[in-house]
Amino acid sequence: MAPRRPTSHRVRDIAEQSGLSEATIDRVLHGRPGASARAVRAVERAVLDLDRQQTQLRLAARTLLLDVVIQAPPRFSGAVRSALEDELPALRPAAVRARFHLRENADVDAAVEVLDGLGRRGRVSHGVVLKAPDHPAVAAAIGRLTDRGIPVVTLVTDVRDSTRVAYVGLDNAAAGATAAYLVTQVLGDRTGDVVLTLSRSLFFGERERADAFTTALARLAPGRAVHTITDSDGLDVTMSALVSDLLASHPNVRCAYSIGGGNRAIAGAFAAAGRPATVFIAHDLDEDNLELLQSGVLTAVLHHDLHADMRTAVRQMMRAHRLVRGAPTSVAANVEVVTPHNIPPRIRAH
Repeated sequence: MAPRRPTSHRVRDIAEQSGLSEATIDRVLHGRPGASARAVRAVERAVLDLDRQQTQLRLAARTLLLDVVIQAPPRFSGAVRSALEDELPALRPAAVRARFHLRENADVDAAVEVLDGLGRRGRVSHGVVLKAPDHPAVAAAIGRLTDRGIPVVTLVTDVRDSTRVAYVGLDNAAAGATAAYLVTQVLGDRTGDVVLTLSRSLFFGERERADAFTTALARLAPGRAVHTITDSDGLDVTMSALVSDLLASHPNVRCAYSIGGGNRAIAGAFAAAGRPATVFIAHDLDEDNLELLQSGVLTAVLHHDLHADMRTAVRQMMRAHRLVRGAPTSVAANVEVVTPHNIPPRIRAH
């Protein structure tokens, strides 16, 4: 095995970040035999994480090591990672480091396996930030983490009937009702039904948005039908075929409310059908949505500040560990309607 690139990080820090033993780290760093290719990749990822979180390693304060478990397309999980790492240097009074466990599709068994592995076999974990399906098995895994003294904060979608200490993220019911209001106002008296798309119905936050949307639209525009597509994981390759099939069988669908992503594919399906969406409402100002908004494909994006979410999530962890005053509290963020004319400066700068 070829020697690995040198690193200034302690073997102990790399072991904590990767979840591997110090002996395995030593073998990888010095190119000794006995380390698998998977271990080499895990060490390389851990070193990159530690490079980005270097300022936290230099602090003498107590260190909190958080596990961020996200089941979402890479465009969202990448935004979460970037937002948290941007906020790390300013977080006090503890130094905070983060490990990331990312999966692009919803999988209850995979979520449970990851959660059950945290804080075991000598791996320290001081808390979990979680985006996972609302399922009894996930709730039970959260309960086992609580029993081991590891607090859980759910992010952007809640897990009901669980022992999580707080929920942080968008007010999903308000967002769904806002989307219905925008569709009604923009369409006015023009005809047109709506396609509503989710990534997975297992995500409680997405169901909240969908239920609030359909309820509000029924009140504001009783004649408009809503056609729901779900279980696409928000991936373009899956969404394209699902939306194309729906448009072919429902020629009056003229609008889209995208709850779970895959918006390039949705726009492409409308264009291929020869009827670009009259109103197209989406969530989150990721790179794809920013481009679609600026080009006029999206009418509006329902946005909330992930940086603020991450600051709030870590603060609830510090409260759980009694490092700051107060008990952990759920914090629902207000929905912000973003058009091409009011893109937040932080997003525009990136």
